[in-house]
Amino acid sequence: MTSSELWTRATAERYDAEENERSSAAFLGPTLAFLADLAGDGRALEFAIGTGRVGVPLRESGVPVAGIELSEHMAAVLRRKIDEETLPVTIGDMATTVVPGDFTLVYLVYNTITNLLTQDEQVECFRNAARHLTPGGRFVIELGVPPLRFLPPGQVAVPFDVSERHLGFDTFDLVEQILVSHHFTRDGDGDDRYRRDSSRHRYAWPAELDLMARLAGLELERRVADWSGEPFTENSAKHISVWRKPSP
Repeated sequence: MTSSELWTRATAERYDAEENERSSAAFLGPTLAFLADLAGDGRALEFAIGTGRVGVPLRESGVPVAGIELSEHMAAVLRRKIDEETLPVTIGDMATTVVPGDFTLVYLVYNTITNLLTQDEQVECFRNAARHLTPGGRFVIELGVPPLRFLPPGQVAVPFDVSERHLGFDTFDLVEQILVSHHFTRDGDGDDRYRRDSSRHRYAWPAELDLMARLAGLELERRVADWSGEPFTENSAKHISVWRKPSP
């Protein structure tokens, strides 16, 4: 077991509804095209596959997909969408769990590398990805850039969503590189009923991830700002990074 916080049954049951916009065909189109291109004629492995928001449509597009997921509750929601033979999922942590076979692509989306709360575990995640990859295969991570430039001296919180039904902000421990993501979500149609949730994450900079990749024997191939391939700049809010396992 890693330091990742375990998703509960209640969270798993409402996850798809709360991520409905990010699950649409229009939203996922560039993501699926990007991943399918890297997988080529090989197999893809999704670390922390969750409810299958990305893995299920990627499999339906023709790419053989397998998954690793820590939460049995999240995997149970995925299983309602697709059977085990079509998309096998192994219950375990993404830093150490090994599944059979080789893959041309291992990927980790939506900031999920930060669920591992220590640098050592994040390094092991890279090593686990490399362990599964064929020579020439790629490891892909989607991750936000830590928004520390928005923190004036003495401030520890940065809002990321202020909308009618949701208030979200992150608080930062700058010494330990830990952020806590806080969510206040309107529960139902009442104006005065909000559900509070929070989760801990270890944020990492792109350069730190590159060093983790080097420790795992991987080489940076490219870094872009989004799934459509826009250039990554100093103003990019997130990055899609691709590391390659060298051929012998």
